[in-house]
Amino acid sequence: VLSYPEDSAGGLMNIDIITVRDDVNVRTVIRYLRLLKEMPNDTDKVFVVDRSYKYLGSIHISTLLTNEAEQNINPLINKMLKPIPADMPEKEVAHLFEQRNLISAPVIDENNQLIGRITIDDVVDVIRDEAEHSVMSMAGLDEEEDVFAPVMQSSKRRSIWLGVNLITVFIAVFFIGLFEATLQEKIALAILMPVVASMGGIAGTQTLILVTRGIATGRITASNLKVLMNKEVAIGFLNGIVWSVVIALATYFWFEDVMLSLVIALAVIVNLIFAAFSGAYLPSLLIKFKIDPALAGGVILTTITDVIGFVAFLGLASLVI
Repeated sequence: VLSYPEDSAGGLMNIDIITVRDDVNVRTVIRYLRLLKEMPNDTDKVFVVDRSYKYLGSIHISTLLTNEAEQNINPLINKMLKPIPADMPEKEVAHLFEQRNLISAPVIDENNQLIGRITIDDVVDVIRDEAEHSVMSMAGLDEEEDVFAPVMQSSKRRSIWLGVNLITVFIAVFFIGLFEATLQEKIALAILMPVVASMGGIAGTQTLILVTRGIATGRITASNLKVLMNKEVAIGFLNGIVWSVVIALATYFWFEDVMLSLVIALAVIVNLIFAAFSGAYLPSLLIKFKIDPALAGGVILTTITDVIGFVAFLGLASLVI
């Protein structure tokens, strides 16, 4: 186990396994299991090997208990359970367990020899660590950070992402500055700007988290990403229609301005569509550049939705008001 990387199947596995040969009968296997007195945790199957200890398949414990004692085990071997290569990354191992609903799985080396097994308990630790990483990264924090770490150390780590956020804020402010004359002419625009930005930010974040999680679990791949993007854009458009009506009515009752109500309604629709598209596409784009979407996605997405929302809202306002 120590010879394999910690984040691989070989580093995750344990060598506490039960193996039998393929030339014995059910009675022999059951007698052997009784001699063990205590079986390893999460043992739902025994693994079958040949004389060279090469993996042949597995037999579920329930299969042994429901067959005749003199039955040779060879026909009972389940060859559908594919072994896990020792060098497989632990994240892929977790995906396999989730997809196949496994309790345990065999691990083999490059010579197809059985060297250990991975259980659901081992995989739960991987899933928990991955979830913790995602949560901490969304806030721009290091998953290894100690809550009782020295003040200066914690401040240094967190200030990096505060600086990045400041840069993105200035980008948004720059685009607002392009419409300074429009804002001076119509003060109501400044009051309503946060509404447009907030709606886009929330909608985009929902999609971003969904897609980031889907990629991490292996449910979203390059083959189905386009379908998902189309779906998210459609959802963004539908939500945009619904909430733009609500916002337009609220704006009209507040300011009694029909054109202002129409402008903010159109801006919300545009921003929600772009937010959905950005939230769906951004994770895969960041991964191509070897950037963790859980760490950088939120900051970048917020900038995109702010800029699109402000430009759409103030741009339309400068044209029609």
